Amino acid sequence: MKIKQIIAVLEDMAPLAYAEDFDNVGLLVGDAANEATGILVCHDALEAVIDEAIAKQCNLVVCFHPIVFSGLKKITGKNYVERVVLKAIKNDIAIYAVHTALDNHKDGVNKIFCDTLGLVNPKMLVPKASFIRKLVTYTVPENAQTLRDALFEAGAGNIGNYDHCSFNSTGTGTYRGNEDSNPTIGTKGQLTQTDEVKIEVTFEKHRESAILKALFAHHVYEEVAYEIYSLENQHQQIGLGMVAEFETALSERDFLQKVKDKLLCDGIRHSAFLGKNIKKVAVLGGSGSFAIAAAIRAGADAFVTADLKYHNFYEAENQLLLADIGHFESERYTKNYIVDFLRKKIPNFAIVLSEENTNPVKYL
Repeated sequence: MKIKQIIAVLEDMAPLAYAEDFDNVGLLVGDAANEATGILVCHDALEAVIDEAIAKQCNLVVCFHPIVFSGLKKITGKNYVERVVLKAIKNDIAIYAVHTALDNHKDGVNKIFCDTLGLVNPKMLVPKASFIRKLVTYTVPENAQTLRDALFEAGAGNIGNYDHCSFNSTGTGTYRGNEDSNPTIGTKGQLTQTDEVKIEVTFEKHRESAILKALFAHHVYEEVAYEIYSLENQHQQIGLGMVAEFETALSERDFLQKVKDKLLCDGIRHSAFLGKNIKKVAVLGGSGSFAIAAAIRAGADAFVTADLKYHNFYEAENQLLLADIGHFESERYTKNYIVDFLRKKIPNFAIVLSEENTNPVKYL
């Protein structure tokens, strides 16, 4: 199996288009055309992890955090990032990162977070904006069903738990072809008036190329009239963080103890107790201070995340309990999820869970 075939599976798990603009996801080091000898899955692709991959004969390292986050102008081994890249290249090891592509997935980091705590009925805390587009096109009634089916097959018309979604209206189309035209209906040089169906479908923006290819391949007109709009609608199944509920409310102290036990935390920094039970909980794996206001708007009793600064705790505004459990801890089980996913999709192949603990934060 080639590395590029494994990448296709990884992109099915966490489409790169889901990633945040600031992120650096996908294949960071290596040649996708190489044969894969084994996959090592880790949280951070540190030098010790590359050594582990060499020892276990894995030439593809799949990491959660990208080891290369900003541009490298030189690769001389002067810091931990450059040393990893040098060693990976020398040993022909590819490195692939998923990070916010998996953060934003409905079954990704924050769903794992919710499942670990026993939370149910999860919904996106910060749904992804500027991700939905609409295609509008026009065709004759005889072509409408074929064209719709092709657009659906290419990924258009999916809204939440529904697919094959479209809106169709009828009207009259007019056109006149010049001397170089070859009209499917009508005669060039003459004004043609015909019944038409207007088809409207929404789609995720990364599917635009495939949808336009389907449009042109299955439309009967020589010149295809179409429009694409960027919508302001938020995508309710892609986004950062989740808000969910316990079936039975917990006291604030019992809640924090549960979080500590389930996420194996050595310590939790939290805001002042408010004297109320915790039932509705917002979670966001990684650095989540930007979503405190969203957690309050969602009516959460508590917000569990990481990397909160001193003044962030004031932002609780006595409306919810803030809990900073540590960056690594909030994403602890992500690599396990990746391993389980790959083993289901690629059985009978060497997929190894890294034994390295790459958490750089230690507690006394």
